[in-house]
Amino acid sequence: MELTFTHRFDASIDELWAMVHDPASHVAKFTRMGHRDLEVLAEEVGDDALDITIRRQVDIDVPSIASKFISPANTVTSVDHWKRAADGSCAGHYEVDIKGAPAQTRGTTRIVADGDGASYTVVLDVKVKVPMVGDRIAKALRPQLEAQMLQEFEASEAWLAGER
Repeated sequence: MELTFTHRFDASIDELWAMVHDPASHVAKFTRMGHRDLEVLAEEVGDDALDITIRRQVDIDVPSIASKFISPANTVTSVDHWKRAADGSCAGHYEVDIKGAPAQTRGTTRIVADGDGASYTVVLDVKVKVPMVGDRIAKALRPQLEAQMLQEFEASEAWLAGER
């Protein structure tokens, strides 16, 4: 199942790049979203790139159809890569591993100038590897995924507003 989320920020693309390029913003985002026991496993910051791997504990509301396959408390490891292009746009890709869950999540990110602000688009591809019911489980998780993305955008707005 593929989902696309876009959020427009009143901040400039340079301000958004400064945020996603700063490893502390990723930790702050997940903390604000209620994730706990965060550990940065790896980070590499270059002039125009960031690679960061973060492991954390995440609690979710598991739909009844998924309760046999997905726990409400999960160890999640995300690997994010961001790069700034010569035209100023920012793009990346990520993978999320949920320990012990038959789910695979990966996607792409893109930030582009949008008038006096910037638009941030996240494409999320979720696959649940359970024979015969995997697609139904993924669709049942959709409201949870939508809520997580809204929380992520809200956390980014808070960071940009100086709430760290």
